[in-house]
Amino acid sequence: MGTKRRAVIIVIDSMGIGAMPDHADFGDVAECNTLKNVCKFNNGLDVPVLETMGIGNIQEFEGISKTATPIAQYGTLREKSKGKDTTTGHWEIAGLISEKPFATFPDGFPKELIERFIKETDCGGILANIPASGTAIIEKLNEEHHRTKFPIVYTSADSVFQIALDTDLIPLETLYKWCEIARKILDEGNYNVARVIARPYKVIDGKPTRISKDRRDYSMQPPQKTVLDKYKERGVKVIGIGKIEDIFSKAGITHAIHTGSNREGLELTIKALDGTLDLNSIKYKDANITDDTREIIFTNLVDTDMLFGHRNDAKGYGHAIEEIDDYLENILPLITENDLLVITADHGCDPTVEGTDHTREQVPVLYYSKNIEPKDLGIENGFDTISKRIEEWLG
Repeated sequence: MGTKRRAVIIVIDSMGIGAMPDHADFGDVAECNTLKNVCKFNNGLDVPVLETMGIGNIQEFEGISKTATPIAQYGTLREKSKGKDTTTGHWEIAGLISEKPFATFPDGFPKELIERFIKETDCGGILANIPASGTAIIEKLNEEHHRTKFPIVYTSADSVFQIALDTDLIPLETLYKWCEIARKILDEGNYNVARVIARPYKVIDGKPTRISKDRRDYSMQPPQKTVLDKYKERGVKVIGIGKIEDIFSKAGITHAIHTGSNREGLELTIKALDGTLDLNSIKYKDANITDDTREIIFTNLVDTDMLFGHRNDAKGYGHAIEEIDDYLENILPLITENDLLVITADHGCDPTVEGTDHTREQVPVLYYSKNIEPKDLGIENGFDTISKRIEEWLG
């Protein structure tokens, strides 16, 4: 491979490691600690690779031992941005601080916004318009959705405008089109909403079931350039795996591929690392690759958050972390002395505390390269320390 330098970022979505000092401002309890509480619930986790990297040295996690000979650098990051959501966390990882929190809608969306959405989509009407758990709301309103053909529009404690519908009733393309219209309305009205989320589902064996692989997120355009833009502008490949292209609204990305599961995201990351990923088929038309000496691979693993954190499934959450660890066994040998692997998270979503929403937490960070000098980084201020590290690494 010569001297090509690569930065590989893997975000384990929502794997926070303890309440931020300002957690109460975000409605969270001091006890929230996603990884610690998931470990405790499961009487320990079997994560030998993360253990050898030094994650157990960061704090006490049941079943994860401390190691005197870590192979990585390890530490804790505190968020500078005002938020506890995916967009805010990933933007900060990429060097963009959000001083102003995104807007939330605890009483549902304003009447004029909904009226404009109904008019411009010609959907006839909407159901819900309340904060809700996605799985619960589609179960509750599925029959009415089938009777009226109105989309289910709902939010959460996060800054999200979510549209759910049965794609056997209304085509997936229509759902995506309605999401694009919602994104346009929100931006034009300066509603400051982080994401519009397409939530397709089908009724399988009598039960409304969300189709994860067809979910799409329509984020606000990042207001400033990130580390991804800097390298894209220099002709460097920036490969987004999972919902990365959605989170950055395609900004700073040259190649992108969506995933239906963590397993798929991890397998695609391995392919990107070993050179077997078909990059031509996932390349953006505007991508002008002129620098083959550097590359960024950015992967989001969403199952921990979407399938387990939000559903208070601490057992499933634990299994998902163990599955990631299994794949890391195959990933680490592909990381050479010219590669920097970063493993981190974007916020918390503690499945053991009350509620189904994200939690305002600090996150772990692990840096690994073949000949890296292992060390304890302690507590660092800002997820953006990752973007700085990437710039130092790639030059």
